Amino acid sequence: MTIIATNAPAQVEGAPRLRTIVPVLGVTQILAWGSSYYLLAVLAQPIAGDTGWSLAWVVGGLSLGLFVAGIVSPRVGDSIQRLGGRLVLAASAVFLSLGLIGLALSPNLPVYILSWLVIGVGMGAGLYDAAFATLGRLYGQRARTAITTLTLFGGFASTVCWPLSALFVSEFGWRNACLIYAGIHLAVLLPLYIFALPKEPKQEAPIASETHDDRGGRINLPVPAGSRLLFVLIAVVITISSMISALLSIHLLTILQARDIALAAAVALGAIVGPSQVGARAIEMLISRFHHPIWTKFASTVFVAIGVGLLWLGLPIVAAALIFYGAGIGIESIARGTLPLAVFGESR
Repeated sequence: MTIIATNAPAQVEGAPRLRTIVPVLGVTQILAWGSSYYLLAVLAQPIAGDTGWSLAWVVGGLSLGLFVAGIVSPRVGDSIQRLGGRLVLAASAVFLSLGLIGLALSPNLPVYILSWLVIGVGMGAGLYDAAFATLGRLYGQRARTAITTLTLFGGFASTVCWPLSALFVSEFGWRNACLIYAGIHLAVLLPLYIFALPKEPKQEAPIASETHDDRGGRINLPVPAGSRLLFVLIAVVITISSMISALLSIHLLTILQARDIALAAAVALGAIVGPSQVGARAIEMLISRFHHPIWTKFASTVFVAIGVGLLWLGLPIVAAALIFYGAGIGIESIARGTLPLAVFGESR
């Protein structure tokens, strides 16, 4: 997870207004998420059917991409802290485009998997954590509202891109759909990053969790007893939650189609997830000051469990299951960022 520097300046001189930069990043987040994380929800079955590759390996490409995204995230955070988000986010558009071109042209499964590794670098450098860190460097403490608002935009990624992907596949095939998304990254996202984000001054990365003695020597602050175990516990919980949401996001349309729901109807039902995410996040924004983030995490877990349970039971009101599921994963993204900060503080 990319860390937002806590000692960032109050605001970078010459930074654009929040009401300008947030919609720009919001559009890029919708398209970046929709053409990477949410891509296989629509394309997995057409890819497997066209190539004869195992569906498990087709979907596994995204899993490997997410693994790579996790690996590069610390370096992404350091780069944003030193150089600013403009170059890093622009690089993410290039990597995502190259990976999507690789998917479109892949003659065999190894090339397909390799292309997902490239996309993984793009996801690590271009999705929420990188955008959050960019806002943190630009606006310092003012970034909190911007970050929350940005998640409202991102919640519409599946709502916008699932129908768009279905249209591309039905009209042009899955390979051309990947090429179209690659073109969008180069023609839309890359210019937005380059021209809408300011060029920021270089700065040294901060050294956290340390102080100095009377002689100026560096002293590492002690880690409170039990905090390591608590950190591991929170990391495991967040990781499991992310795995569940990723799994369902990929297979949701397949699950709906397994209930004899046509693809068009499944896409329409799946579009409910986006507004549910946004609605839950908006409510969380209004009431967040009244409760600890642990309750946000608890609520997200309960909502996802209810949604998955209703899908498993096969109840006729599918929309209710998707509303609960969408609300759960919507506030999960907020809990992922606020819970560690509330438990461990800003200096760790």
